Amino acid sequence: MTDATRTSFPIIFALWGAGLGAAAQYGKVSVIFDQLPTLYPDAGSAIGFAVSLVGLVGIVFGAMAGLLVARIRYRRALLWALWIGAGVSALQATGLPLSWLLVSRVVEGMSHLAIVVAAPTLIAQVAAPRHRGFALTLWGTFFGVAFAVLAWAGLPLVSAMGVPALFAAHALYMAAFALLLAAMLEPLPVTTRFAPLSLAGVVRDNLTIYRSAAIAAPAAGWVFYTFCFVALLTVLPPFIDPSQRAFVLGAMPLAGIAVSMTLGVILLRHVSAVTVVVTGFALSAIFSVWLVFDRGDPLLCLLLAGAMGLVQGASFAAVPQLNGRPAEQAQANGAMAQAGNIGNTLGTPVMAAMIAAGGYAALMVVTSMALLLGVAVHALLSRRRRRAIS
Repeated sequence: MTDATRTSFPIIFALWGAGLGAAAQYGKVSVIFDQLPTLYPDAGSAIGFAVSLVGLVGIVFGAMAGLLVARIRYRRALLWALWIGAGVSALQATGLPLSWLLVSRVVEGMSHLAIVVAAPTLIAQVAAPRHRGFALTLWGTFFGVAFAVLAWAGLPLVSAMGVPALFAAHALYMAAFALLLAAMLEPLPVTTRFAPLSLAGVVRDNLTIYRSAAIAAPAAGWVFYTFCFVALLTVLPPFIDPSQRAFVLGAMPLAGIAVSMTLGVILLRHVSAVTVVVTGFALSAIFSVWLVFDRGDPLLCLLLAGAMGLVQGASFAAVPQLNGRPAEQAQANGAMAQAGNIGNTLGTPVMAAMIAAGGYAALMVVTSMALLLGVAVHALLSRRRRRAIS
């Protein structure tokens, strides 16, 4: 990878802004999900696909997205994805029938994948080595920040002007960042030549990703982070004191962001990103075990979320540390997208099943086990990388 000698912070913040738009492709439907039955009264259980289809696209095509974006080129793929995202949201603002809404969500899932693969790859190229940890930790906050903005600004907009206004606002946002980044970004130099796409080639490239102890490592830990974090925000609140429940639920994502942007950035200046990730997993496991004995303690919940913030930011910072070429970084980011969608999809139903089977203690034991698996998988892959060097 050709290291930038100077960091272009305006570009980094613009790429992060594009990431907020990508996260809103998920969140804009999640935050108004309770209102969809009013818009589609005959939909029944099919309405759930309006949320889940974006995630299912990520599960199926996440790793492949890294391969495609590297071939299309990062700037081009990002701009196309932003314009497609803007167009889809504009169509959704017209009040599509449910069947067409679901089709649009599949297209939106493809747009989302391209953004979350191309943007962090570009960030790694425009950040000087000394700023790369900060830049990719900032990127790692895009989901939490986007959901907070949707809750604080999106829901009042819906209350005042209806659901189509939220979709229209998202369309304008995506178009604005497409124009902004078209003016700011220059194409990266082509350093890798790819063979034409074929089914055999796609299978071979996917095997390359998941056999690599470097390319697959960020995703291998990320699946355990996403398995726990969103699920805990969903199923843990009933076990927290009702008088403090709302505050804790809102503060947990912010605690993770705050720790990742402060302690996480400081640690990344002195130790490797993988070390920070493993530290975050280990501390999170300790706090989750502690929560077994101190049921729903608000301070422990915030400490758990803060420790998981170390995993959040450093996992993205690990991508360029472990993978030197942009093509490999795109593959690693695609694998992270796939792993994240798998974790988000499986986490809540598994955690809910654990509560049904064994109550609160079972929930926290399974959480701690998942977090310790994050430590174990990184330790295993680190050993494989050391053996490959020696």
